[in-house]
Amino acid sequence: MRLPSECRNMDELRAQIDRLDQELVGLLVARTGYIDRAIDLKTSAQLPARIEARVDEVLENVRRLAAQQGLDPELAAALWERIIEWSIAREERVLGKTQERPE
Repeated sequence: MRLPSECRNMDELRAQIDRLDQELVGLLVARTGYIDRAIDLKTSAQLPARIEARVDEVLENVRRLAAQQGLDPELAAALWERIIEWSIAREERVLGKTQERPE
């Protein structure tokens, strides 16, 4: 992996971006495996797909991590909101749309 400053031309730069994209997709595939496991665990625990406290926690964590690493926290949160909503929709296809139970 080259640092951006080490790329001598656009072809090299694009190759590095393509490599990072490949890694990001692989990480999203791995994350999806955990979402699928959550479906199994939520089914046995009779939990709904959407648990607002967890959604809030994930977004807070992402904002904090982004800020620590120099990424715009609102950009990171917007990306994760999309990932979270996709994940919840995936869970709801199996679990159904149920209301979160009060704790």
